[in-house]
Amino acid sequence: MLTNWTGDVMYIGMTNDLERRLAEHQSKAVSGFTKQYNLTKLVYYEQAADVQAAIAREKQLKNWSRQKKDRLVETMNPEWEDLAERWYEDPSAALGMTGEGIAV
Repeated sequence: MLTNWTGDVMYIGMTNDLERRLAEHQSKAVSGFTKQYNLTKLVYYEQAADVQAAIAREKQLKNWSRQKKDRLVETMNPEWEDLAERWYEDPSAALGMTGEGIAV
């Protein structure tokens, strides 16, 4: 899940390379919702076994209320920190996430 720095807008999407996709969002390389609302802060992510599972989970999360999504974020990230910040401070902390996943 991505949000902006005020946390008032949230984006859920799926990717097979979270680090690459986040870099695209942060550099505003792709026009659309995330660029329009400056959604560059990674606050939650999951991995899925395969693309079908990832798509199903993405659809499920998109149908949740904002309150339920917020509670999910807080299970992994109670302070709503940018989970990707440590990637730039310590490259060994990067996810190394390969395969299908959900970047929400």
